[in-house]
Order: sequence, then C-alpha cells, then structure tokens
Amino acid sequence: MLEILRKTGALLEGHFLLSSGKHSSKYIQCAKLFENPDFGDQIGEMIAEKVKHYNPDVIIGPAIGGVILSYVVARALKVKAIFAERESGTMKLRRDFKIEKGNRVVIVEDVTTTGGSVMEVAQIVEKCQGQLCCVASIVDRSVQPLPFNVPFYSLIRLQLPIYEPDSCPLCKEGIPLFKPGSR
Repeated sequence: MLEILRKTGALLEGHFLLSSGKHSSKYIQCAKLFENPDFGDQIGEMIAEKVKHYNPDVIIGPAIGGVILSYVVARALKVKAIFAERESGTMKLRRDFKIEKGNRVVIVEDVTTTGGSVMEVAQIVEKCQGQLCCVASIVDRSVQPLPFNVPFYSLIRLQLPIYEPDSCPLCKEGIPLFKPGSR
C-alpha cells in the first residue's frame, strides 16, 4: 500500500492543516489514488476482502474522501453504495439516500486520524436503525485510540507526525500552512 501511495503521488510533504485542526508535515491525498481506476479498483477489492464476512447491505462513506471509496468497495461486494455529506455543518444523508432498518452497514473512510467524520456517519446509521458492522479505512494515521465500538480495519497504518497548532515546529519555522482537505 505504501508503494501505491508513493507511486500515485498521494503521500505529500509540507505543512498541512488537517481536518481535525491539527498540523502535520505529511498529508495523504487519497483522491490521487483514484485518478487511475485500476488503483481505485484494487483498493476497493482490498477493503472488500477485509469486510466481506460481515455480509453488508450498504457501504457508506463521509464526503468527500469516502464518496469514491464507498463506490469501489460496494462494487467489489455487489451491494449498495451511498455517502453522507455536510449540510449546514452537519453530516446528513441527502440525494434520497436511505439506510433501511436492520441494514448491515460498513463505514469506509480514506484516511482516519481522529475518527470524527466516521462517528458522525455512525450516528446517521444509528438514527436509521441500521446495524453498523465495522469501519474500514485506506490509511490509519491515528495516534490516539479511535472511538469506534465496532471492529476497525485499514490497509496501512502510518504513524505520521501530528502537532497541536500552538506547539507546531513548522509554524515556529515560518513554513506556510496549506489546507488540502475537504473541510
């Protein structure tokens, strides 16, 4: 997986503002993985292999990083693919997407750092009375235990530097901050 990240240019170096508000000298731009459909399909199949034993009915991902990923995983499993997106700052199902009561649901995310977006999607699954089976991610870059109460799978775990904004050495060096994410 690390080779794919490098080959596609998805592993970036610089000074980045993460969606969690923290800073890092490295950023994983998973959208680059999907520029080449062959890599996208391969990633979808790899995650599908990890979660198929749950027999999911629905694969859902948070926009924007989980949109294509939910599709390629669902296609590999031949199940429904949907995504949640923010509306007025709140993660919601839109576009007439539905999770039926009792549906077995897998949440997928491109990069998991704090698990915040996944937890917002988990609340949607719960509100719809779906059964959350597990969470899967391309990259796990968490440094603290993730708040999930279901099994978590990732294709690769990368321990990349993460800094609080007030103690970021890159800020102290005056390196310009770049916000590459979707929020």
